[in-house]
Amino acid sequence: MSVLPVPAFYDSGNARSFGFRPDAQAVFVAATEWRREHSITAAAQDQRRVQLLLIDVQRDFCFPEGSLFVGGRSGVGAMDDSDRLARFIYANLAQITDITCTLDTHFPHQIFFPAFWIDATGAPLAPHREITRDEVASGAVRPDPQLAAWLSEGDAEWLTRQAAFYCAELERVGKYRLYLWPPHCLLGSDGHALTGVLHEAKLFHAFARCARDGMAIKGGHPLTENYSVFSPEVLLRHDGGSLAQPNAALAQSLLAGDALVVAGQAASHCVKSSLDGLLGFIRNTDPTLAQKVYILRDCMSAVAVPDPESPGAFLFDFTSEAEAALETAAGAGMRVVDSTIPISDWPL
Repeated sequence: MSVLPVPAFYDSGNARSFGFRPDAQAVFVAATEWRREHSITAAAQDQRRVQLLLIDVQRDFCFPEGSLFVGGRSGVGAMDDSDRLARFIYANLAQITDITCTLDTHFPHQIFFPAFWIDATGAPLAPHREITRDEVASGAVRPDPQLAAWLSEGDAEWLTRQAAFYCAELERVGKYRLYLWPPHCLLGSDGHALTGVLHEAKLFHAFARCARDGMAIKGGHPLTENYSVFSPEVLLRHDGGSLAQPNAALAQSLLAGDALVVAGQAASHCVKSSLDGLLGFIRNTDPTLAQKVYILRDCMSAVAVPDPESPGAFLFDFTSEAEAALETAAGAGMRVVDSTIPISDWPL
């Protein structure tokens, strides 16, 4: 059977529940029975190997209670995406070989958090604002010098030069300006965990198919953003030294099979940057590899920050960036598909 039913235990209402946590032992028992009932074979026996990459499907992004909910223009985007994605996993359980989840993983003081910065008077900054190289160069904003004790061996001037260089590099490349986000996906917090329905589906797949449970951690470097799981945004320091390294090994591993399916949050940021990073690796390796990549367009949403003083308007709306990313990916040979179409019916 190429398409399986959704198991009876699945409750789509849990896609809207921040507090839902699956019972791993109960999931194991159900998956074992499911494997017997539907004659599901182990993932190691797959003739066609399909990798599923779930990008940052974490509670802070997937619920209004999270600190950085990806509601999209609809206001409920990530919650609906999670339901569709869970259903996709259950329906295509026998076709999906491995599932890898990226985990955005942060600490209190990072260059994209307000706690990293102060203004000219020494006051802290607020989230949901951009910072430019000119603002840093003029002294209008600067890294909190007290952080230099552990970030730059006590050299606050070095840290300020690095921050200015970082903003300049972002502006030079033209992908993003530095944006200050609310603290999110802090290691050890509830918001760092996977959303419950996708944790449940991932466990069910691992138990039913005797498959590995893949995780890829990203985002812990204090001096660079890491939207893409394949590479931080900036790799160099202002003094010519190395700041961070790309993760080419992960790209190579994910593309080693016959198909790589990509979904997650947010379409305008971490999904977009991960697709950009993957395309960069593909272009440098073998451009035909792009045809292995399938993007679930209905299982991701863009960041759209509502304007509290103007109903229906947005302070920032990155939907157009998300749409442009899909067009770029399709132009390079990647396939943009809907989750409702079975994997067995996708173009090869």
